[in-house]
Formats: sequence, C-alpha cells, structure tokens
Amino acid sequence: MFSTLDVDIRPGSGLGRFEIGSSLWTVLDILRNLPHTFPQVDVKYDPDVSSVTPIIVHLRPHLDLLFSGKHQRLHTICLRKLRDPNPPVIVRYKDTILSSADETLRRVSVSRTFGPTYPGDDLRYPGLWFSFEEDGIGEGLKGAQTEDRRQEVKRVLISQKGSDVQDQDALDEVAECSTMTGDIRQAIVKVHDGVTLHFYPSSSKPVHMRLGETTAQDLTLDLGPPLRVHYKDDERMTIHSTSNAFQEETVTDYFYNYFQHGLDFLISGSTHVVKKIVLHSNVAGSPLFQQYKRCNWEIEGNPEDDEDDSPPRKRFYDKFETISHFLSPREPPPSMLLDRTDEEEDITLPSATTRRKEFLESRTTLSPLINHSVHGYDGIILEVSESSQVVSVILF
Repeated sequence: MFSTLDVDIRPGSGLGRFEIGSSLWTVLDILRNLPHTFPQVDVKYDPDVSSVTPIIVHLRPHLDLLFSGKHQRLHTICLRKLRDPNPPVIVRYKDTILSSADETLRRVSVSRTFGPTYPGDDLRYPGLWFSFEEDGIGEGLKGAQTEDRRQEVKRVLISQKGSDVQDQDALDEVAECSTMTGDIRQAIVKVHDGVTLHFYPSSSKPVHMRLGETTAQDLTLDLGPPLRVHYKDDERMTIHSTSNAFQEETVTDYFYNYFQHGLDFLISGSTHVVKKIVLHSNVAGSPLFQQYKRCNWEIEGNPEDDEDDSPPRKRFYDKFETISHFLSPREPPPSMLLDRTDEEEDITLPSATTRRKEFLESRTTLSPLINHSVHGYDGIILEVSESSQVVSVILF
C-alpha cells in the first residue's frame, strides 16, 4: 500500500517540500529522512565532468529534480505520470485540486485555473509549464495542431519566473533568491591568511576567518554552532612533520564541522584558535560526495601591482594541473596516495546512476574515484581525485 503524494504548485518557487534554489546537499538530506515517502531515489550525473555536471535526482515514479552544475542549486522540478497509482498523486494550486485519483488534469482545467496564455502546443505561464507529452519536447515536428480542450496534461514543470524551461541550458545557474539566504555564496581563499566568506543575499557583509586569529567563539558568532564537534585523534600525518612539537602535545585539538557550509575548522585545544581550514567541493562520485555542501571556493593570488583590484584566482572546477601551476609555477610537489575508503569496510562510491539504498546509505557496487592524491604546497594542501578534480582544500 502506497501513501498518497500530496503536493502544491508554487509557480516560480517550488512544488511540495521542494524549493527552487535549494542546494543539492539540503534536498538529499531531506530525502534521507523520508524513506517511506520517497522509497526509490536515483542520482544521475556525467562522470566525465564530475565537478560541474548538472545532477538529476529522480524520485520514482513522479519527480525529477534538476540541479545546476556549478552551484548545485535546484533549477527545475518536473512532475510526471500523474495517473500512476504507485503512489497516487494529488496536485493542488492554492485551494484548488488540479489532479487526483478522481480528477484528471486537462487543458481546459489549466485554462480555467491560470487564465489565458500564449498559443502553442503547451501551456506556459511565468515559472510554470504544462506539457501534453509524456517525455521530451515535440520541437515543432508535429506542426500546428487543433487544441483539444480535453487534452490530458502529462507533465508539469516549475522553474524560476522569467525563464523559459524549453530554452534553458542545464548548465545555467539559478538566480539569487530567498531560499539561498544564509548560505555561502563565495569563499575567497588566501594562502597563509585564511578565507573570506560571502553570503546570500549578496548585500550581506562578508566574514573573514583568519588562521591563527579567529577563535572558536568567533566561529560560533559568525556561523552559528557547528553541526558536529569532532576531537582529533588521527595523528598519522605528523610523521611527515619536521618538528618534534607534536611529541610534547598533550591537549587534543578539535574540529568544528559545518557540513551545511562545506567547511571544517581545526581548532587548537589549548588556545582555541583556528589552526587549519578545510573547504569541500562536493564532487559527484568522490567518497565525500554529499557529506558536505559544495563550498564555492576560489584561491586568490597576489595582485600584479598596487592598482590591481582584480587579482588572479583559480576556482574549484579548474583542473588540478591548472591550480598546481598557479600555486607552484616551477614544479609540482611530490604527492601522497590517500584512500578515503580504507577505514570503512562498507563504503564504496556512487556510480553515475545510483539508487536510494546504495547512495543514501553510502553503499554501491562501483568505485570510480576511490584513490585520491594529496599535494602539499606552502600553506595549502590539495586533495585530488583520479579525474584531476580538487575535492578539498586545506589551509594551514
């Protein structure tokens, strides 16, 4: 027995519990907690361009959620198979039931509810589109047709107002909207200094997190309490240290984990000052995918002169070779191999198409990007996937 899926249409804004502009991390986190409402979930992406691939979350059999490639924001919602009873769907608009097990949504019903619109094979309104084809777009191949008032609606699409779903490129980004308020818009990284965080709305005052200066209390005031506090107990990397200070250290350092911002801060257990900052790229197919929201980081170089107000930057979607040359033009440093799954017996990686049980529980059968390499530079470390994508940046 399936529970009924009851959703309300909000043109240009959302459908049911899903809001246009929401992050991929937020939506998949919601789905984790709704296994009975959405028991079948597919996550699809292009592994060849894993850092900037648009991602489709398919909630069988009724919903497709398209996320933009760079910012991973909910771009378009598609509701289909309105007559499929597994589960049955009720579609509402304000106080009106448009479609249900007893009510078929037809062209005449749409016109009565939403009013007139421009002529065409489909009915289009700002932020809302009703299609009479099950899949795909006719692309004008059928020519002019006589409008049938009783024609059944097969798909409903919601996107931002002012955009044409048919003409949109899946790589287009979602315009700034209220759903994004409080999220990090941009993180400017400066080696040996720290990171400057810019938030939504874009009029918000940026926050500067400095290595060796920002305290745990500062983090709580500026970012709120972390989702998790994790005490550092892995000292394996200290074998590469040139100092013997770690042998005398008795106070345990700890991490503030801000999964919702794609950030970690390592804090000194004695001074409670930030020692390291970790920024996560949330690259599809990597072991850390979906543990952290994507942090839109940019590494800023030195300006060419005192009048240069736009210093060079490298971004999370640039290939490792490009970023490495930017950080060390002469020659890249030696690398070390890191297997992100070596301590987790059950964890492997989502393939380009992975389902709820495998993805949301971090179990699948394909592991395309298990082995990462770690490259250390002066003041910064890059963790790199086998496909040359930088999956995380560590400042120290």
